[in-house]
Amino acid sequence: FLFSLLLALGCTVKYSGYLEHWDEPFCTNCSSKSPRLMKLGKDVTLGGLEIGLLTMKKGEVARFVFTPDYAYGRQGCPPLIPPNATVMFEVEVLDFLDSDESDTFFELTAEQQDTFPLQKVLKVADTEREFGNYFYRKRHFEGAKDRYKRAFSILGRSPSSEAEQCQIDASKLLVLLNLSLTYLKLERPAQALVYGEKALEIDQRNAKALFRCGQACLCMTEYEKARDFLVRAQYIQPFNHDINNELKKLASCYKDYMEKEKEMCCRMFAPLNSSS
Repeated sequence: FLFSLLLALGCTVKYSGYLEHWDEPFCTNCSSKSPRLMKLGKDVTLGGLEIGLLTMKKGEVARFVFTPDYAYGRQGCPPLIPPNATVMFEVEVLDFLDSDESDTFFELTAEQQDTFPLQKVLKVADTEREFGNYFYRKRHFEGAKDRYKRAFSILGRSPSSEAEQCQIDASKLLVLLNLSLTYLKLERPAQALVYGEKALEIDQRNAKALFRCGQACLCMTEYEKARDFLVRAQYIQPFNHDINNELKKLASCYKDYMEKEKEMCCRMFAPLNSSS
């Protein structure tokens, strides 16, 4: 049970490991501004550290002293760790992500997934979205996109009541907005527009969805569509700083576009005017 639990947990931690009577750590990641997500049992393999982390909560700081049996054993890890070394680790847990239920769900067949209670499906989707958010914060946009799409893929089931439909739509909306934003970061505005419009099918007055669609259209130089989306967003949130700035950006881009069009027309017709 403990082994399966270890494999299911991902965590981000700051750590420093010390040998007895040493002032400087033999290993540390404290110089990194954003430590990477590590899977217990895979990336974190020191037995004592795995067990210690499982006793901790997000935001907690702890100091562990590990005897050789819970550290590097009788042989140590030459040349850095001597045989039979007792080590001390200072650890801060920044975040925990538990993928156990999610991993189990995606190993099932489509038919088996359909038998899962809706609340468990929504929990799995939320877990995948949380993983996506983690990757997004680390600017790993491809990883974020894949997690968001996994979440969206399981939210297509037919509801048995209006209340269930509302729950599914609420979960879908969050994922679709995240997908639209992530595709913008990946510089794929056409896909960003697709997911933004899917979000609007759920909530046509969602200012974030309108804003994402406006951004996508502006990236594709579809200025009239961009203005339509952004003006609708501004109507809903008239004092939103981002929306108003995007409208200013649109006006500037459209002005440059029109000036270039005018200049191109003048060049096209210049020979005709000079020959008459």
